[in-house]
Parts: sequence; structure tokens; C-alpha cells
Amino acid sequence: MNRRAFLLGASALGLTACGAAEPVSTPQSVLSARAYVHPGPKMLTLFTMKSTSSDRGMHTGLMTNASQRVIFDPAGTFGGDVAAQPWGYLVPENNDVHFGITDEIADFYARYHARMTYYVLRQDVPVSAAQAEAALRAAMSYGAVPKAHCTIATSRVLRQVPGFEGISETWFPDRLSEQIARFSGVTTREYRENDSDDKSLAAAAFGADLPVEAFNP
Repeated sequence: MNRRAFLLGASALGLTACGAAEPVSTPQSVLSARAYVHPGPKMLTLFTMKSTSSDRGMHTGLMTNASQRVIFDPAGTFGGDVAAQPWGYLVPENNDVHFGITDEIADFYARYHARMTYYVLRQDVPVSAAQAEAALRAAMSYGAVPKAHCTIATSRVLRQVPGFEGISETWFPDRLSEQIARFSGVTTREYRENDSDDKSLAAAAFGADLPVEAFNP
């Protein structure tokens, strides 16, 4: 959500423009069964979805590689589109936190958001195991996020991580991205695609490439 869009929307529609959170509750047994432990270094990864026309950030997501790897996609559409797919069980959600984040799913998350009108900026920040666990706990305990609160929620999660307490709470994706860019060892990558704006088509296309056994939970 960019600053200008937020201010215009708030003034025109009032607080109702934000929309209520949409809780999704999944049994712990299901989440545990799909937990994925990534062998790579402990990492915090900020995804910023940016307009290709204005270069303004419009959405924020956070991937944490700790004792398991998850993606916090606050107030995002990823969970709904994935849940509608036959393979959706591979990536269960609990209140905006998505589990089972293999390399393939992590790559798909970025490519799902990248399309003709948006590209994705990925920033990887190496962290200690303790920092990664703090981020994991903060994301898992945050709860479902109201619409238009994606970046403020992500910044609040990050502020609970030792060494990241200096992150300023912000509503604006670009401001959070700029703060993350100042950390030591940050690496960046961009994802650009020419897909349709209908992101559900990307989810369906990803499923078409999965092996048959993926459809047998």
C-alpha cells in the first residue's frame, strides 16, 4: 500500500476502507505435518510488491527461515488463491502465516505477485538462530491482519526481533524496504513477469506443473 493511495482511500472512505481481518484457523496437527525445515542459513526475507508504472510499494510480505520456514503474508490474497487449488493442502495457513515453504513454494510466492502491473523486490537479511526464532514467534502470534495493514503489521513483527528494535513502524512498503536495506549483508533480487493481473491464474499454472502425487494428500 503506497502513501498516496492510503491517504486518498482513508479520506474518501473513512476507517471502513481498511476492512476487517479474515481469520483462518488450522489445526496444529495439520501445520506440524506440513512444516518445512530449510537447510540454508537463518534468514529474514522481505518481499515488497511494487507498481511497474510508479515504482511505489503496494504490499509487503515476510519470509522467516528459522526452526521451520514460513511466510507471513498479512492481509494478502495468496492464502485464498492457494486454498482454492487441489494442491492447496501443501501450504496450510493460520492467520496470514503460511507453512510448508519449500524452495519451490517460496519462488512461487514471489512469482504469484509479479505480473504486468507489479514486480517484486526481495531482500534477504542473514540473522542468527535466535533472531530467526523471535521473528517466527512474532509472526505466528500476531493474528489475522486487517486489509491495508500489511506493512504496519510486518514492521511490528520485525520490531520484536533482537537487533531490529530500531525499525520504525510504518504503513508504507517503501519505507520499510528502505530500512531493511540498511542492514549488513542484505542481498536483493527482483522478480518481473508478464502474467495477467488475475493472480489465481498463476496459482492454477503452478499446480499444472506439480507431479501427480502432489494431489494425493
